[in-house]
Amino acid sequence: MTKKRKHQEDFQKVKLKVGKKKPKLENATDTTFKTKAIQIPEQLKEDGVLPTQNRKLNIKDLLSQMHHYSPGVKHNALLGLKDLLSQYPFVIDAHLSNIISEVAAVFTDKDSGVRGAAVHLLQFLASKIRAEQIAPFFPLVSAHLSSAMTHISEGIQEDSLKVLDVLLEAYPALLTDRSIILLKNFVELISHQQLSKRLKSKDKLSWMLSVNPNRRVTSQQWRLNVLTRLKKFLQAVVDGCSEIEDEGLQEQKDSPHSVRNPICISWKLHANNQQHIQLFENGGLRPKINSSFRLRSLASVMDSAEKGLSSAENLKGFIEIIIPLLIECWIEASPAQSAPILGNLLESESQQLMQQVLSIIHLLWKLTKRHDETYKMELWLRMNYLVDFKHYFMRHFPYSLQETVKHKKKDSYKGNKYCMTSSNSVDHLLLNLTLCDIMVSLASTATLQMDSGWLDMIRKFVTDTLQDGSKLNSKQVNRLLGVTWRLMQIQQNKVATEPLIKAVYTLYQQRNLLFPVRTLLLKFFSRVYQKEDLRTQRIRSRSKVLSRWLAGLPQQLALLGLRNPELSNQLIDIIHSAASRSNKELLQSLQATAARIYDPLEGALVLLPAEAQRRLVQLVYFLPCLPASLLACLSRCCIMGRMSSELAATLIGILHMRSSFAGWKCQVQDNSVNDVDYFSFLFSTLIGFSREELAGLQGIRGKPHISQTQLSPVRLYLTDLDQFLHHWAVTEMICHSLSTIPSQSQCFDILQTGICKYLVGLVVIPDSTAGSVLCAINKLLDQACILSENLHKFLASCCYSLLYFLLTLDKEDAEHVQKRDMLWGSCISALALLPRLLRLMLQSLQVSRICREELPVVAQLLRLLMQHGQLRSHMITNEFLVQQIIKDIMTLKSGEVQEQWLTDLHYCFNIYLASHPQGPGPINAVY
Repeated sequence: MTKKRKHQEDFQKVKLKVGKKKPKLENATDTTFKTKAIQIPEQLKEDGVLPTQNRKLNIKDLLSQMHHYSPGVKHNALLGLKDLLSQYPFVIDAHLSNIISEVAAVFTDKDSGVRGAAVHLLQFLASKIRAEQIAPFFPLVSAHLSSAMTHISEGIQEDSLKVLDVLLEAYPALLTDRSIILLKNFVELISHQQLSKRLKSKDKLSWMLSVNPNRRVTSQQWRLNVLTRLKKFLQAVVDGCSEIEDEGLQEQKDSPHSVRNPICISWKLHANNQQHIQLFENGGLRPKINSSFRLRSLASVMDSAEKGLSSAENLKGFIEIIIPLLIECWIEASPAQSAPILGNLLESESQQLMQQVLSIIHLLWKLTKRHDETYKMELWLRMNYLVDFKHYFMRHFPYSLQETVKHKKKDSYKGNKYCMTSSNSVDHLLLNLTLCDIMVSLASTATLQMDSGWLDMIRKFVTDTLQDGSKLNSKQVNRLLGVTWRLMQIQQNKVATEPLIKAVYTLYQQRNLLFPVRTLLLKFFSRVYQKEDLRTQRIRSRSKVLSRWLAGLPQQLALLGLRNPELSNQLIDIIHSAASRSNKELLQSLQATAARIYDPLEGALVLLPAEAQRRLVQLVYFLPCLPASLLACLSRCCIMGRMSSELAATLIGILHMRSSFAGWKCQVQDNSVNDVDYFSFLFSTLIGFSREELAGLQGIRGKPHISQTQLSPVRLYLTDLDQFLHHWAVTEMICHSLSTIPSQSQCFDILQTGICKYLVGLVVIPDSTAGSVLCAINKLLDQACILSENLHKFLASCCYSLLYFLLTLDKEDAEHVQKRDMLWGSCISALALLPRLLRLMLQSLQVSRICREELPVVAQLLRLLMQHGQLRSHMITNEFLVQQIIKDIMTLKSGEVQEQWLTDLHYCFNIYLASHPQGPGPINAVY
């Protein structure tokens, strides 16, 4: 009873009364609450220092979200980073270290979307960040890339190749600095290590291809993806090695080491001992030093891992690992392993894989050529791999590409899913040519007998491909010519090389070849010619095909013209090289085509750029003969202004050196330049206008093209300033050439005869022609020269017409003002050298025949002539004529107010002439 009573006391039931509220329990929770507004204005303000994107997040916020556990947050952070950095590019420089470290860290993120956004952001950053900016942080990027490439997850491995693509495109040099680590990563992507059962010692590991069924792509496709990146990586390594010289005909890339800086030489300064010419061995480009000592390179003091593939030991080690794996890949893709494929037809994917295998081997072969002991390396490669290459690579050579065409369901052959047809394209050529390039590099003249079997296969394939006539691109032609060149070096007898040269010439003769293809063919023939020219110094056995090719180059240049200036430049260089070697066939062809090349209207000389014109002018020196017709063309080229005056002067100098007046101590070539033709060239170039052009000028009347005066029968045709300056520069060179002729009196007589025959009697003469004639007269005139009366009168008329033009020239006419000094100097020099010329000009000043507007001009001319020091004595001699002219002027101006110009004339006469003791009397007697 006691326990029951206690239990009732602990749990007593509360009796509730009707109408009363239920009492609150002691442990009841109070759910009431009160709210108040919280003001946080500072947190809502945007950061005034760091810019934000559309979600109001700055760079620090976005980078902090990169550590979030949620893939969505990290994905949005990467997208926000790209948005922010595209709007504010200056943020990249300020936070480059943090951006690079955070983006590289997500290369191994578990979420594929995050990795894809990281690749896109990295691609965006690569276009904004220079290599020198990212270089300090690139070891971190490379470490994360290696971690991704060796990750256990297949998806991360696949995305690592995308990262590798971006870095190879943007920073190839930085990526190749860690070549040893990355090359090992490439190997691990397609293979795994296994202890070699053949070796007793377990120190050495062998590699075998791995198969992973968990990948989204087939094993062959995965290997193709990896090998494609490995080929790009090795290509970057090769491109970074400037010392590698390809035996093929690779197009030379511009580099600071391959630029030849020509030395500018002024022969005038050199002849006067004012300029010294320093000569360098090999043109100053990497001179070879004959020494038994070799300087140790900086690479030799580095660790073996730091050297990368520049170390022969590392390169050999990588070749020993990768070549067996590549051969296994080749075996899987070869025609023998493909049951539906008959013969040597390849599927597209197999062809791509085989192409990558051969390309990698070809690049490794290139890397072996940069080592000092290249010959030993070639022997090592031949000893280790020639047997396998012949067995696996050459078994089904040559290979053809096969197309797989999927038929529609309604097709009658609906039972067959694929129909195999041989492709008409030439994509398979690159595979075959790469294989040829690899194989011929393992052969040499010493092993010709042992390798004759497969070398004949390659020679036949190369010959057939060249003669096929199919459209080849530049890459295929480059490989094709490289193999051809190597074959010619292995077997150098004419029986073996002539069919190869003939096959290349067959391809060269095709029309509508691409410019890079035509360029490669020209380089090949030029190289073969130079090699043959060196060899034929001992054995005179030139290739007939090569001689035919050389003989056709001038005609091709004449036909090409301006349609392709770059190709024309290459033709000119080859022609110049052969002409300097006195190639008989080329010189004969050049002589036959010279009239078309140097045509003043449509010839290559006037159409091509200045540098090509310079080379063509130099070719004139090598022409066997310079007939009158060709000299006429060259004269027109000089005076038409379509090449520079300096180049025209060079051409005149070359023709002078080819003439009999050059002063050669040895006998020059007979009949190269006829003396009469040479003088005709000089005179025609001196005049500056052809007979037809001078005849056409006679009908021009009035301003602004004609300057005329009533006191001279010669009217001046005013040439353009550019034409005038060009003609004047050419005139100076012509005068120099004329002055070097030994018999000056005979030269002057020839010039006088030409002037009297072609210029005297013309009404309109160009101002440049009149000035040039006076300049030549001044240069050649000496005491033994006798001028005819007709020439005296013509020169006097020209002098007055030129002086009148200069005195009436408007100062605002800037174009003609620049002619003043040259024309004035030639006129004054002629009047000072020829006193009779001055007298005839003064006698022609019959002021009674002119209008009053010309009187001030005559007065100004007289005043200037009296003031000139060189003419002072001649003017004193002709004092009576001057006094008579002044009387005539006073007669015409009598009864009028005396003007200032007349006062100045009186003053000058009294000062310079009337005060002379031998004068007839003061001028006052005239008034």
